[in-house]
Amino acid sequence: MGIPILDLTDALHPGAPRSAEVAAQLRQAAMGSGFFYVRHHGIAAEVVQQQFALARQLFEAVPEATRERLSIHHSPTQRGYEQLGAQTLDLSARPDVKESFYCGMAYPDDHPYVQAGYQTYGGNQWPPELPQAPAQCEAYIQALLALSRRLMQLLALSLALPEDYFDATSASPMLSLRMLRYPAHPADADAQTFGAGAHTDWGALTILAQDMHGGLEVCMPDGSWVPATPVADCFVVNLGDMIPRWTNGLYHSNPHRVRNTQSGGQPRFSIPFFYEPDFMARIEAVPGTVPAGETPRFAPCTAGEHLSEMYRRTYQLKTKAPAGTGANTGAEVVA
Repeated sequence: MGIPILDLTDALHPGAPRSAEVAAQLRQAAMGSGFFYVRHHGIAAEVVQQQFALARQLFEAVPEATRERLSIHHSPTQRGYEQLGAQTLDLSARPDVKESFYCGMAYPDDHPYVQAGYQTYGGNQWPPELPQAPAQCEAYIQALLALSRRLMQLLALSLALPEDYFDATSASPMLSLRMLRYPAHPADADAQTFGAGAHTDWGALTILAQDMHGGLEVCMPDGSWVPATPVADCFVVNLGDMIPRWTNGLYHSNPHRVRNTQSGGQPRFSIPFFYEPDFMARIEAVPGTVPAGETPRFAPCTAGEHLSEMYRRTYQLKTKAPAGTGANTGAEVVA
């Protein structure tokens, strides 16, 4: 059992002739591993390569002292630099062997969610050495947002719902873009050392651009781990934990992990984009997913409440998370 490739040719727009065909393929993938590739997705290869070039500059051209000044710990929205070993996605494993840089959609200061202090709604931190970074990242985010909205429309079709069923949940979406650098796997690494430990993502969709080095592994429904081998001009897409909640467990959000074990000791770069709906979007079992006479498996909640719950569960907080912490992207890392 492998990870399927969905070709979005003639399925990129509402009402496109192959929409139903692709939606059926998405349904099959979603009921299995929750992972699939997308090809002919409408985003030029040059745009993706420019983003990889920016990622390399962030980690290789920007001085370490500058990156440290841009630490996510200095940002109320947790945007900026996260140093090597700062995160442990699998609490039974060693700290992750990776470093990253977060940014997000540039909502204006007068947006009500920014004023309310909801996490991921607010400003970014940028190194002065890369003046092109804000505009370039915002353009990339907007392109991936358009693709995410289309994938949500196809997901609606896959559930026999109107194509625009989820459109209203994307009014002011929670969006995070993460640029990741994985150094070579340590020569003395043990079995509990990973670039990114096994985890699921918390939101709705993750759209990943990965370089050609490989290293991403996906846990299949039978418990086996298979490589998500890089495929030229394709994104890897996986469903996050909101989707099982939205589909009463019909669709899956499966664990995945990373090991940069390529030969030659070269670093691995990847760029995951996390799409999550509006902070106040209602997350409850959609029509047709709860059998007659049964109770939904998950209690209804807002997207913000869901992410707050995942934050508390993951970090085992003993007190209630403060308002606005619901969109912590710290555990969202596919890649």
